[in-house]
Amino acid sequence: MNPKVESALNEQIQREEYSSRLYLAMAIWCEVNGYPGAAAFLYEHAEEERIHMLKLVHFVNDRGGTAKLMPVDAPPSDFKSLEEVFQKIKKHEEFITESINNLYGITVEEKDYTTGNFLQWYITEQIEEESLFNTILDKIKLVGADKAGMFHIDKELDGMTTGAGAAGEGN
Repeated sequence: MNPKVESALNEQIQREEYSSRLYLAMAIWCEVNGYPGAAAFLYEHAEEERIHMLKLVHFVNDRGGTAKLMPVDAPPSDFKSLEEVFQKIKKHEEFITESINNLYGITVEEKDYTTGNFLQWYITEQIEEESLFNTILDKIKLVGADKAGMFHIDKELDGMTTGAGAAGEGN
């Protein structure tokens, strides 16, 4: 495996692991702050991010490289509101999109078209992720501080957990 591509893939593995831990921390906050639906949604999303990480790990190893685990900073664990949680998720997903786009650019520079092809799945996944979190954030902003509205959003998030993330695919 091209060493420059391998290094970039290992950095993405670290980012996907951080994503999983970030969503886990957010799920914990939601659970202890009375948002069981959002907690269930984020616990499932944390698992989905772990699956994204493992897909990269297996790809690197299968292509003759060596996947490496690197230190991961502890994610934030205290939030002011459910809206803040999803604002941070949106910002993080935009960062991941940029990271994957940069990784894809490295594969083009290095003429590693096999890895570039593999990354197409992640590119498509990021479009879905950003759309999903924009929609959730729009709904949260729509209800504002209305407790009944937040209750319904939490219930809707709980309903979004069934089947989401199966085998690392979906939202």
